[in-house]
Amino acid sequence: MTRWGILATGNIAGSFAEDLRLVPGAELDAVGSRTVESGERFARRHGAQRAYGSWAELAADADVDVVYVATPHAAHHEAALACLAAGRAVLVEKPLTLDLPTSVELVDSARAAGVFLMEAMWMRTNPLIRRVCELVADGAIGTVTSVQADFGVAGPFPPEHRMRARVLGGGALLDLGVYPVSLAHLLLGVPQHVRAWARLGPEGVDENTGIVLGYDSGPVATLSCGILGATRLAASITGTTGRIDLPEPFYRPGSAVLHRAGAEPETLVAELVGGGYQDEAAEVQRCLAEGLTESPLVPHSTTLEVMALLDDIRALTGVHYH
Repeated sequence: MTRWGILATGNIAGSFAEDLRLVPGAELDAVGSRTVESGERFARRHGAQRAYGSWAELAADADVDVVYVATPHAAHHEAALACLAAGRAVLVEKPLTLDLPTSVELVDSARAAGVFLMEAMWMRTNPLIRRVCELVADGAIGTVTSVQADFGVAGPFPPEHRMRARVLGGGALLDLGVYPVSLAHLLLGVPQHVRAWARLGPEGVDENTGIVLGYDSGPVATLSCGILGATRLAASITGTTGRIDLPEPFYRPGSAVLHRAGAEPETLVAELVGGGYQDEAAEVQRCLAEGLTESPLVPHSTTLEVMALLDDIRALTGVHYH
């Protein structure tokens, strides 16, 4: 049995707690919040055994095997660092932190302590996304020439909302754009050329962002994210002999359509169970059972490469969190 702790009690924490019920061998053992009242409400709702009124108390609980950090982005670094220092394995909601230096600090801390750390980029653990990557690697669409993906939501969000609050790491890029960027990275790796433009809101965060990634080997990725209008939430991967379309939502697709030159389209179907968090939780448990300190599906190197890319995009668009 893997005993989980959840740090924070917001919506994403609740969704993760519900999906834990779908993971064999998983038990929600404890929850930590900034107040004991909030922790106790969450524990009652989701069946946790214990509730704490501070992050430190949860981190110190030796009966907890792994902690899922579900705070807003700006608190990931502090919360995860406390858990790692206490020897707890940690799954941190994406993005790992607000920037590359603090992400490097978390990875270095985990490695020095020999403690498991993984970014909760659930897309990389999704079975259908993994199947699509296998098809691409096997040459099903030839050599990849382009990746297109968008993630925009309509809002509107008030200034204090985490999507707009600069102090919380708000804006489209870290919350939404990380998915298109991660998909491009998953298929093409680190780009040699990065171009980006964004409209900034009055809070100083990006409201509407366009990104072009170029690769010396030839491919290009055209990506967008925003908080002003609902986009398709779809993606296409084009190759020299075919294309794979990922319909809404591309980061957790229920199907994918493979178009091969000269052949009828093939539809790959996935059964959508729960909210999608169970795949990343199962991957954490698999890694812990095997004594691993990082996941081969979401390795530290990938997390840091994507974070470096997000830093480059923010530098181009003028978004700063500090």
